[in-house]
This record gives sequence, C-alpha cells and structure tokens, in this order.
Amino acid sequence: MNKSNHILKVAASVIEQQSEAISGLAPQLNNDFEQVVDWVHTGTGRLVLTGIGKSAIIGMKISATLNSTGTKSIFMHAADAIHGDLGMIEQQDIVLCLSKSGTSAEIKTLVPLLKNRGNKLIGMTANSTSFLAQNADAILHVGIPKEADQNNLAPTTSTTAQLVMGDALAICLMELSGFKAEDFARSHPGGALGKALNIQLGHLLQPHKKPAVTPDTPIKAVISEISTKLVGATAVVQDQQVVGVITDGDLRRMMQSTDDFSALSARDIMVKKPIVLSSQTLAKKALTLMQEKEISQIIVEDAQAYMGIVHIHDILNEGIY
Repeated sequence: MNKSNHILKVAASVIEQQSEAISGLAPQLNNDFEQVVDWVHTGTGRLVLTGIGKSAIIGMKISATLNSTGTKSIFMHAADAIHGDLGMIEQQDIVLCLSKSGTSAEIKTLVPLLKNRGNKLIGMTANSTSFLAQNADAILHVGIPKEADQNNLAPTTSTTAQLVMGDALAICLMELSGFKAEDFARSHPGGALGKALNIQLGHLLQPHKKPAVTPDTPIKAVISEISTKLVGATAVVQDQQVVGVITDGDLRRMMQSTDDFSALSARDIMVKKPIVLSSQTLAKKALTLMQEKEISQIIVEDAQAYMGIVHIHDILNEGIY
C-alpha cells in the first residue's frame, strides 16, 4: 500500500470510529439528562461550564453555544477556579464539570468546594464510577469505546462525544424555551444569518436612488431617469402611488420594436401593477421573490406611498444569499 492510500485509510478509520462512538451516546441518555435540562430551564442562574485540558476547550465551546441559543452561561477554567475565580459563581448558578476520567487533581480539588457552596453540580464524564460521578448531583454519560489514535491516548473521540452531548443539551433547552431564528439573529447581528433575519428593504433604500416618472413623461426623460439613478429601472408614479414600472429591459425591447419612439411616453411601455413590497419586508424574503420572478429590482411602497427601488445587488452586497 502506498503512502497516500495508507493516509486515506487512517483518516477514514478515524471518521468511522468517531461516528460509531457518537451513535453510542443516545443509549446512554437517561433520567439524569432530563433532570439536568429541567434544572437549567427552570433555574434563575447561569450554567457554568468548567474543566481542565481539552475538556476545558470543549466547555468553552458549549458555553458559547448555550449563550447564542438563549441559555445564560459562562466558562470558568477549573485551574483558575481554585486560584480565585470561584468567586465568579453565584449561589443560583448550576455547574457543569467536564472530565473524561473524572479523577483529575484539579477536579478533585474543585468538586468539594462547589458542593460546600451549595451549587448543583453536573458531571459530564466517561467514567461512571469516578470521583466526579460519585459527587455530582446528576451525570451526563459520554462513554466511548476508545480514542481515535492507535495508542488510545489523545483526547479525540472523547472530546467529540462531549461536544455532541453539549449540543444535545443546548438544543433541548432551545426547544423548551421556544427559541426562534429571530432570537438567534438578535445575538448574531453581524453574521450572514443575522443580516438575513434583521435587514429590511427600508435599510437598503437610498434617497438618491429613487427614480420616478409620471405616465406622461417622454421616453427620452425616462431613459435619463433610469441612467442617472443607477438601479436599472424607474417607478411610474401618479398621485404618489406606483402605477407602473419601466426597466432597462423594457427600453431595449422598445428600441428593437420601434424605429421612432419620440412620440411615446412612459404609459406606452410601462408594466402595470408591478410587484411592490413594504419597507419592513426582510431583504432575504425580497431576494427569494426576486429570484423566483426573475427580476432585478423591487419597488418599495409604504401605505401606498412610493419609497424607492432596491436592486438585487444591494441585497447581495450585504452578504445575503
């Protein structure tokens, strides 16, 4: 076997082994998991994640996931906790301690301190007979057959199992709290999802890009309006209400079919009853509609008053797809 094939075989083996280990987590779920979800959901404090080594890194990620999905959480490194950071924990907080072995020196030092403070203690461990398991109020079992490396040493499958169990906890809490996409967007306003759930057409309107003509406007003036406002179209407005739209495509078709258009006006080539949306419409929704209708511009109208035009590029430039 050549080197390349050997490497691919090892990589595939790691993925298959971890996949099997994750599948094995579901049978480990028990009443303790339900109890933990209930404690956190009904509690008034935060869920404090703590651990040592690689487990600490996973704890940080789980804490971040909880915060972004509606559950108040903080991370406290176990080593720092026994050197002063224990003061971060408030009486109503629940502590979730991650440790594969459940017997690390720092964990053995920290657990009695937490118990003395009266905080509920949850252990996430692969060792159900460990010091952590024996002293915790509830256990989230993350037992695995072995680590992914050939020596069964490097924290690999065990940390993956912790991460997945943390995700299961976060999503169950989301389910109970009724956490919705809009709630997620409020804590992620700068990301692509946040923009998709926050940016409305009104946010994209620009005063200098509000092309408008009347039904009687001569075609030459229509061409000028479209050219100078740079959105590839103009609304046809009468009594502040949109009665039609003319796009640069309409102009091209007119020029192909008419040799002399000097006597024509906007009403002769406009598309009547165009699609209009309110300024409160999410840009993401507008983009979907524009793609379905194969149009590049959308007219924005509030209370039957013309507000402007948003081009598809205005939406795409915000990173909304």
